[in-house]
Amino acid sequence: MMKLKSLTRRAMAMVIGGGVTMSMSAAFAQTAKPADFPTRPIRILAPIAPGGGLDTISRIGAQTINEKWGQSAIVDNRPGGGTLIAMDLAANAAPDGYTLYSGTNSMMLLSATGRAKYDIRKAFDPIVLMTTQWYVLVINPGLPIKSVKELVAYSKAKPDALSYGSPGIGTNGHLSMEWFNGETGASMVHVPYKGAGPAMLDIIGGQIQLMFTSTVSAAAHMKSGRLRAIAITSPKRHGALPDIPTVAESGVPGFRQANNYSLYAPAGTPKAIVNGLNQIVSDGLRTPDSIRRLSAEGTEPAERMSPEEFRRMIADEYVQIERLLKRIKFKPQH
Repeated sequence: MMKLKSLTRRAMAMVIGGGVTMSMSAAFAQTAKPADFPTRPIRILAPIAPGGGLDTISRIGAQTINEKWGQSAIVDNRPGGGTLIAMDLAANAAPDGYTLYSGTNSMMLLSATGRAKYDIRKAFDPIVLMTTQWYVLVINPGLPIKSVKELVAYSKAKPDALSYGSPGIGTNGHLSMEWFNGETGASMVHVPYKGAGPAMLDIIGGQIQLMFTSTVSAAAHMKSGRLRAIAITSPKRHGALPDIPTVAESGVPGFRQANNYSLYAPAGTPKAIVNGLNQIVSDGLRTPDSIRRLSAEGTEPAERMSPEEFRRMIADEYVQIERLLKRIKFKPQH
């Protein structure tokens, strides 16, 4: 994500798993249940209240463990602290496989911005990338802009005439637009909000003009015509939104961004446990019932990858986040 011509597009593709080979499916096909594990209930810490996307997906993972390994897995909802309460509990738990953490991309931001007092790359062992939600670039439909090309041309002709919103400084929405501006040479003013909802309402009201937000958040406004989506951040056109071109095909090669829901274990958890969980949770997300439940949340299973491939993806993404934070002159909180 930063001096964006110099950033490896392959690395940004890895943020959403686009560069992952499918060979892991065969490599892990014969992964056995770990010996003598589990012998007691497994706790999955979730940093949000019950209900909603991450909670639903965490419960699919728990259900899969119950069914495949014959042992209870319980989702323990611990909201608060900007997700840090649950994340800190997981980071400091014993690395024995009995405490897991269900998290999002915000883990990288919390670590890179200094809000978390540890480096998540060292504090956690990645288990499985579970699901992916894409972002759309939405604008006020009253603007004479119907494509990325027209947006960039308008911005260059009228530097800083356009204002874009985000859920806050250093959030994915903010960094995504900075990445876009760096790649295209567009010049726009950032207006941070306390959430995507208020920002979208101000786009509709004309106070600001555009933002990157999730397909789920924008769906109702797009359907009503109150927001116009001119691009999506997926690597190829989305099946549910086939008329919306990708940012990449619109002139920004390699641009891919997503909100990922993933499962982690405290660093040092035995590899046999991590590998076994990777296989069964990946399989469980792909049953007809799970796909139906995920679709209701506006998401889908992420591309399969091994724990090591997932670790490399996180490492690449983390570097990009650090570079973008430097670009916006963000001062880490230590």
